[in-house]
Amino acid sequence: QVQLVESGGGLVQPGGSLRLSCAASETVGDINSMGWYRQAPGKQRELVALVTSGGIAKYADSVKSRFTISYDNLEKEVYLQMDSLTPSDTAVYYCYATTLYEDDYWGQGTQVTVSS
Repeated sequence: QVQLVESGGGLVQPGGSLRLSCAASETVGDINSMGWYRQAPGKQRELVALVTSGGIAKYADSVKSRFTISYDNLEKEVYLQMDSLTPSDTAVYYCYATTLYEDDYWGQGTQVTVSS
C-alpha cells in the first residue's frame, strides 16, 4: 500500500518554478515531521527541507531563500515551492515522513529536471 503519494515533478527551464506535493495516507500515524530529500545521479541522497508538525522548518544551505516548505496538519500534506531553479537542482525528489512513534516512510520519488 502506497503511504506517501507525491506529485508535481517535471521539466522546467533554469530560473523557473515547480511545486511538489506529498500526501500521507490514513495508515501513516501521527506525523512528527515531513519533508523532502533528493538524489542526483551518482550522488548520495541529501536533505532538501524538513518541517515539523508545529511548523518549524529547516533547509539545506543550497536551497535557502529559493525553496519554501509548508505543511497542512489537517490533511497531512507537505508542499515544496521551488523557485529560481538551476540545473544543479536536477534530481529525483523523495517525500519523507516520520511519526511520533519514530516510524519512517518514503515516497516513490518524483523526477525534477532543470534544463533549457
